[in-house]
Amino acid sequence: MSTAEQALRRLELTVTRRLDGLLHGAHQGLLPGTGSEAGDSRVYVPGEDDVRRMDWNVTARTTVPHVRDLIADRELETWALADLSPSMDFGTADTDKRDLVVSAVGAIGFLSSRMGDRFGALVLHDEYIHRMPARTGRPALYGLLHSLMDAPRGRIVPDPPDLAEAIEVLSASRRRRGMRLIVSDFLDAHPDLDPDAERPWERPIRRLAARHQVLAVEVIDPRELELPDVGRVAFADPETGKVREVHLSPKIRQAYAEAAALQREGTRLALRRAGIAHLVLRTDRDWVFDVAQFVLRQRRTSHLAHRRPT
Repeated sequence: MSTAEQALRRLELTVTRRLDGLLHGAHQGLLPGTGSEAGDSRVYVPGEDDVRRMDWNVTARTTVPHVRDLIADRELETWALADLSPSMDFGTADTDKRDLVVSAVGAIGFLSSRMGDRFGALVLHDEYIHRMPARTGRPALYGLLHSLMDAPRGRIVPDPPDLAEAIEVLSASRRRRGMRLIVSDFLDAHPDLDPDAERPWERPIRRLAARHQVLAVEVIDPRELELPDVGRVAFADPETGKVREVHLSPKIRQAYAEAAALQREGTRLALRRAGIAHLVLRTDRDWVFDVAQFVLRQRRTSHLAHRRPT
């Protein structure tokens, strides 16, 4: 068995043992929400329930207003956008950012394939946006993950497509409602340190969220948040190839940490304005634990938002 095959089998075993039964159930998707298939009826709660879902037959028989709940569709089509640009070929902790991309896509893919749903992907790599058709079954998912793992390191290309363009392609590729997964570091070529400023990918992702259930996974390395005290260092921009030597004085390190914090805060606020679920994975943390904690928080928030008064 090849090394890549062994890595994928370990990934599947990790997902099955630690996340199976936590991320899915009754085809509700990763984030709890309503579907389109009629379910059971219950008593109408003024101010909380939509009157358009009124069940008039039960209301006429009981003389008490009832609404009919909706359950999710029996088939879910999931598409993932995997960012494999040169900035993802970086890691100073337990793993590379690229490995976290494969882990995040694999986690959602394995759980979707166990329910018999279709899973496809768009890959942002070099000067192209590669499309891998949505298919069902474990062999198709293994082939997709093999392609992500075997993709060569990103190279410097003139005028490469950015994340906003890739999200536009993802939004236009399949119109059928489903789940959309975006895994990226959300780093812009020309970052704006104003947290309230609109990001280049904000409008495309907002249009995507208007039709689909979207989960944004932000991949971070600790060295992108703060720099160590190591003196003079040569920095190379993976997107442009430019190299610059910098002496990491305390003042420069503090300014870098403040700028990184503003950039990350801007990403968080942009995703929040778009109404997108935001999951942060770090190369120096257990990504399975972070995913589990994120899902538990989302379920708790959804329960409180939909809780009916007694």
